[in-house]
Amino acid sequence: MSEPFSRADHAYMARAIGLAKKGRYTTDPNPRVGCVLVRDGAVVGEGWHRRAGEPHAERLALAEAGDQARGATAYVTLEPCCHYGRTPPCSVGLIEAGVERVVAAMVDPNPLVAGEGLAQLQRAGIKVSSGVLEADARRLNPGFIKRMQGRGPYVRLKLAMSLDGRTAMANGESQWITGEAARRDVQRLRAGSSAVLTGIGSVLADDPSMNVRLDAADLGLTEGLEVRQPLRVVMDSDARMPPDARLLGLPGNTLVYVGEGADSSALREAGAQVSVVDRDPNGLRWEAVMRDLAGREINEVLLECGATLAGTALKAGVVDELIVYLAPHLLGDEARGLVRLPGIEHLAERVELELEDCRAVDGDLRLRYRLLRS
Repeated sequence: MSEPFSRADHAYMARAIGLAKKGRYTTDPNPRVGCVLVRDGAVVGEGWHRRAGEPHAERLALAEAGDQARGATAYVTLEPCCHYGRTPPCSVGLIEAGVERVVAAMVDPNPLVAGEGLAQLQRAGIKVSSGVLEADARRLNPGFIKRMQGRGPYVRLKLAMSLDGRTAMANGESQWITGEAARRDVQRLRAGSSAVLTGIGSVLADDPSMNVRLDAADLGLTEGLEVRQPLRVVMDSDARMPPDARLLGLPGNTLVYVGEGADSSALREAGAQVSVVDRDPNGLRWEAVMRDLAGREINEVLLECGATLAGTALKAGVVDELIVYLAPHLLGDEARGLVRLPGIEHLAERVELELEDCRAVDGDLRLRYRLLRS
């Protein structure tokens, strides 16, 4: 269904992608989607999905276009859905509106759609094509895509370190390695995540909040949209988390993973959701945790933890992306290191990364790496 795309096709799809980005903090667990309707070279309607349960991007664009949708071309960042969920199928809406052509940036990886939305449109006599600006569209929804492919959530490991690769002093002092701008940037990462995950060591040492502390204006949310708190997740093999831990008293939900045999009754009474997963020699099985999170419709996980848990996540192969905030300090060789990766003795065993982005965040640097799989 792909074809040579015109300059106009690229321009209108770029506009649709820009609209989809507006849902970065609010659509979860649905994908971020934008749609632009064009007739006779003019935009007649556009929309973007705001949050689950509300109309999809195509429906909003059609409502804005009204009768002008007849004979128009619809540019949509994700193949129109063709099944009934919280809302009716967008494919049916496009057919009923008399749209002449539909251009999708990518096919929907959801098995309930997976090409059938475009096929349904085509059977109704609508010209369809896909693939324009597909790479950009895929970057909108890495977690949704990965989860729909049956590979679990998309995991970002966030770390902060000094120029010499240290995360804390030998006595554990770590506040603050990075500056205020970098910490606000982390808040935006949290706001765009389905879940924020840490280990019991960090909870016992720091009693963290693990919540989003920016308001709607800070995140650029449009009127009527509120800050969504991600699910707070703790890996706690032996259920050692105190029932009065700060994160249990905050708005939103806290999920604690424990191993078999752990007494989690006090945590349940304190309001925590508790899930029992298999153990492994390093604590809990990462694969079991990721599978459970996917079953809860968790698309994107932000891993904020200490060196030990970060190392086990990297060794288990569940990390997709590494985000490192590099501060202009030297803490010395007695300070604590970035990650614990025991067993690496040869260069061939190293964890390989590919730099995808580097930018200044006030006085710090933010480095974004993709994990290279062997």
